[in-house]
Amino acid sequence: MATRFETTGKEGSEFLGHPTGLFVLFFAEMWERFSYYGMRALLIFYLVQHWLFSDSEASIIYGAYTALVYITPVIGGYIADKYLGQRKAVLFGAVLLTFGHFLMAFEGGGGQTDAAINIFWLALAFIIVGSGFLKANISVIVGQLYSRTDIRRDPAYTIFYMGINLGAAGGAIIAGWLGQTYGWSYGFGAAGFGMLLGLIVFVWGKPYLLGRGESSDPARLAAPVMGIKFEWLLYLCGFAAVALCWVLIQYQSLVGGLLAVAGAILVAYVVFTAVVKLPKEDRDRIFAALYLIFGSILFWALFEQAGSSLNLYTDRAVDRNIFGVEVPASVFQSINAIYIFLLAPVFAILWTWLGRRNLEPSAPFKFGLGVIQLGLGFLVLVLGANAAGAGSLTPVLFIFLIYLLHTTGELCLSPVGLSAMNRLAPAHLASIIMGTWFFASATGNFAAGLIASATGGEGAGEARTIEVYSTVGWTAVGVGVAMLVIAPLVKKLMHLDTLKDDNVGDDMLGQSELGAPDAAGVNTTGEVRT
Repeated sequence: MATRFETTGKEGSEFLGHPTGLFVLFFAEMWERFSYYGMRALLIFYLVQHWLFSDSEASIIYGAYTALVYITPVIGGYIADKYLGQRKAVLFGAVLLTFGHFLMAFEGGGGQTDAAINIFWLALAFIIVGSGFLKANISVIVGQLYSRTDIRRDPAYTIFYMGINLGAAGGAIIAGWLGQTYGWSYGFGAAGFGMLLGLIVFVWGKPYLLGRGESSDPARLAAPVMGIKFEWLLYLCGFAAVALCWVLIQYQSLVGGLLAVAGAILVAYVVFTAVVKLPKEDRDRIFAALYLIFGSILFWALFEQAGSSLNLYTDRAVDRNIFGVEVPASVFQSINAIYIFLLAPVFAILWTWLGRRNLEPSAPFKFGLGVIQLGLGFLVLVLGANAAGAGSLTPVLFIFLIYLLHTTGELCLSPVGLSAMNRLAPAHLASIIMGTWFFASATGNFAAGLIASATGGEGAGEARTIEVYSTVGWTAVGVGVAMLVIAPLVKKLMHLDTLKDDNVGDDMLGQSELGAPDAAGVNTTGEVRT
């Protein structure tokens, strides 16, 4: 079947050797991440200091919130695949996110008896559902700008990841500093303006997306259902989901049950589809993708201590005086993003250089390296805390070191995972597999809340935090080594030697030496083979 895209005159537009659309998505996602991570840097402190939850309660709420942020892309990905298309899903998600972040600026008087806490729950609900429509689908559009065998894919996702972390760094520094210096509403308000800018960039840059991410059945969207267009009915369902999340975020135990049930259904659906409907090599690739997905759960469960237990530890047990200035703990949330922005080009160049010489480690091997570095980061912090001695503040150097090791681990896993999901999945399963990737993040984030809750509170709680970090650090190193050992077996399941493009026809122009189409992925008629 041939899907015709509207000709915009932007088909040959490139910047730095990549489609210009990549940089539209780069800046749209940058501002979205500015808003998300700006709010995230403040959230655990907002829960503890403003709404007066205990450390354990706040950690569970934080974990449930971040889990829902990552589970909703499964639903958003399915709706985009089946009905809306990725572009409209991203646009709707951006609108919901803008509402949510501005609602966060209404702080009220504080305390759990303040009626304004209901606005806070509603703000989180808007952000959760908005992320569901936006997060997986914008990543899918990145992949749609390239053929599956285009060697620029991994570098493109790393460039995209730089945008994510440039926004994350700016959000943590600006919103975090404003929130802890001048008041919560200033920090959350800055996050809201960031999201609004992301929405504007995405709308402005539509022509550069080359018709990618549009609905596969626009006639269905325009058809009336119960007196209104089906497309608008989907949007109404999105608002209904906001109401549901408003309830779920207040009853966090429901989130754990939802993860268990939804996870079982999702994995069963993917496995059933792979076994019954796909040829052998595509089936094996799905199983390889599932291995990477499950392997990422442990990584995120430990990595996401950054926003909860590690954030609180930095506030209470670390000497944050740098050159005579007491730096707010929330600002340290920017370190990971700054490292990624600096190191992502190095990793992109390294993977490309090794790939051209057939020396690049496989995705499963990179995952093992990532988990090992994650564990080493915790062990370094434990070493620093023990060297400082009981009752003494941990030198801030060790916070920079734990984030450095966690960042290099993340660069071995997260952008590589994004690319692997898009490469291993057949086109008709692209968003659901990407959504499953984010579902693993949801599970990891919920587990992160449970781990953070176990670290305890003030006083003796800091010693308990170090004890927990020692345990999880050694566990991660052991699991990572095991992943390195079995990486060659998983690589065989990927069948990289027979990977072909879903959208390449014999009549397509601009073929590279790998058989990939030109940067736009279209021929002179404006058609893409699917």
